[in-house]
Amino acid sequence: MTRLARFIVRLLLAALITAAPPPALAQEPIGIVIMHGKGGSPTRFVSDLARTLEGKGYLVANLEMPWSGRLNYSLPAGKAEEDVTAAVAGLRGKGAKKVFIAGHSLGGAYTLHLAGSQAVDGFIAIAPGGNINSPVNQERLGGSIALARKLVAEGKGNEPARLEDFEPGRGAYPIDTVPAAYLTWHDAQGPMNMDHAAKAANPRLPILFIIPTRDYPGLLKSSPGVFRSLPPNALTKLHQPDSDHLNAPGASADEIARWTREVASASRR
Repeated sequence: MTRLARFIVRLLLAALITAAPPPALAQEPIGIVIMHGKGGSPTRFVSDLARTLEGKGYLVANLEMPWSGRLNYSLPAGKAEEDVTAAVAGLRGKGAKKVFIAGHSLGGAYTLHLAGSQAVDGFIAIAPGGNINSPVNQERLGGSIALARKLVAEGKGNEPARLEDFEPGRGAYPIDTVPAAYLTWHDAQGPMNMDHAAKAANPRLPILFIIPTRDYPGLLKSSPGVFRSLPPNALTKLHQPDSDHLNAPGASADEIARWTREVASASRR
């Protein structure tokens, strides 16, 4: 190669490097808080989602929530929001430029509640369920809620007690919990009222609402109405993976990655 040819090649390479976007700008870290479903844990049905996103370079906080199988609502709703707030701050401290909150099943319902209060970049409600305002929940848990109120009135609100929880695929079942904390989760006007939470979501923040095609029949009936009640936002989307209720997080991992990157990109424009 002649000296002139080498000079021209160097000029072309320099032009290409100058035109390319800075790597840091093209790959800003994205953080995501993940919340499991009722009676679950970070190591069960949300674990595949967490691993997939970590493999794609996401910063992930996979939390144990007060409705886990170990805790059984023994911590009040206010503590859960404190934990999520701390997790969001932790992800930002690790370098996340954009942060999202995701939840599965009961965690999805709680995600809708947080969509009205948390200052993040978007929310992912995966097969949200456990609407305490639904007639089924009120019917199945009405006696247990009344007992918890009675125990609180008797000054026994912070003493362990045998109460009940309910799941569509399992029916009502006993749990050992703390009545005062239990009531913060089972109050018809509290954070697990999905009808109120969906309408109260911040309209400036988008939501990815996921309804698996083989979800529980009751949720397949009610979830579209919850989605339609969300405030309008151009980036709010409905995703319907070919999955059942329990495996929806892993089945939605690629779409969650695609959507969060779309939202992150749009907010940088």
